[in-house]
Amino acid sequence: MNEFTLGVEEEFMVVDPVTRELTSHEQKIVDGAQKIHEDQVKAEMHQAVVEVGTHICRNTEEAHKEVAKLRLTVAQLAGDLGLRIGAAGTHPFSHWQHQLITDHPRYFDIVDELQEAARSNLIFGLHVHVGIQSRDMAIHIANQVRYFLPHVYALSTNSPFWEGRNTGYKSFRTKVFDKFPRTGIPDFFNSIEDYDNYVKLLVKTNCIDNAKKIWWDIRVHPFFETIEFRICDCPMLVEETMAFTALFQALCAKLYKLRQQNMTFITYNRALINENKWRAARYGIDGKMIDFGKEMEVNTRALIMELLDFVDDVVDELGSRQHLNYVLKILENGTGADRQLAVYQQNNNFADVVDYITSQTLKGI
Repeated sequence: MNEFTLGVEEEFMVVDPVTRELTSHEQKIVDGAQKIHEDQVKAEMHQAVVEVGTHICRNTEEAHKEVAKLRLTVAQLAGDLGLRIGAAGTHPFSHWQHQLITDHPRYFDIVDELQEAARSNLIFGLHVHVGIQSRDMAIHIANQVRYFLPHVYALSTNSPFWEGRNTGYKSFRTKVFDKFPRTGIPDFFNSIEDYDNYVKLLVKTNCIDNAKKIWWDIRVHPFFETIEFRICDCPMLVEETMAFTALFQALCAKLYKLRQQNMTFITYNRALINENKWRAARYGIDGKMIDFGKEMEVNTRALIMELLDFVDDVVDELGSRQHLNYVLKILENGTGADRQLAVYQQNNNFADVVDYITSQTLKGI
């Protein structure tokens, strides 16, 4: 039986508590964290971003402890510097033009190549790794699980504001990221060899120097034995992070189980899945998505309930029911985007939204 181990990476914003603007932490959070957690806390391209990553976790319970511990550590180190951290897909009003790029050759190379698309890429995501030992199995699951990505993405929407504007989207983060090449829902690959040949061709023709510059919403990881889910906005609450982690793990386990029984979920093409991804970005959980099997629009909430039913028979074996059940709370309380919008509508004040985000980031830890 596959282990379906987990790794969770979160990207946080570093905020000045007085101005509520994004601010550079001058690598001090990373330096401080490395004394405690070694390489689990890293710099990102912009100096106002700090990224954390768990060790390999055997189940959602282990991952939950690490995610909470890392949030707390980074918040305490930021606090020591007179700063705060926040978890959302975008900052409500800070402008990217004022943000410094981290002094590292890799980031300078990306900025040199991608120019304004890179400099303006001031966004914060959640990446969930699910361990799959066989790369053949990994590409099979990655092909099939693409259909479900918009459903989980809708639940994770947490970036309604950009540069002091209400964008009208529940997740504007992916609209910002779409300016990068090799992003979004990937194509279907016939086999792992097919995928490897694609990567080799890009390297050979100087499109990329390594496979980490493929930034799709899901990818068979180039170095680890994992599938990496990259579609979600960074969630405000630890419970939300764990709900999406549990959902991705359960989807992998379910599709693996079907394959073991010589069954497969139907594979849809990228153009169709993109219709649902757009709806998820625009409306979150309050819109409709397309059920391609029925060829009709269905309330997104109903499709999410169907998704929970679909994975139900693997959840207890994984031991993740408690975390997965939090999806019902999101359907009840709204997504991060819904809650940010509600705070903004009270006083039309973005500072209130930033304070709300920073307070929620440590809630329940």
